[in-house]
Amino acid sequence: MVASSSDRREARAQRADEVFGGQAAAALDALALLDFAWHDCYGEASPPEQIIEDIWVVGGGDLAWFVSAAHLAVVDFRDLRVNADAVRG
Repeated sequence: MVASSSDRREARAQRADEVFGGQAAAALDALALLDFAWHDCYGEASPPEQIIEDIWVVGGGDLAWFVSAAHLAVVDFRDLRVNADAVRG
């Protein structure tokens, strides 16, 4: 079942609040833009959850890194995975 954009935002809200606090809304907006870009590029409503997780990992609590990771997810999600795996150790 495909979740609506509002359902995805709600599901991601707690983590965004925990990681970004007062900037949580901006992080959620970045993920919403990611969903639009992903749909335009890949025809799917949203990236797979593993890619979303990789974005959280690469972002490391820094909003600028988070946005850059979301961009990289669309451009080349394999590079995002390599970066996330490097952060994970």
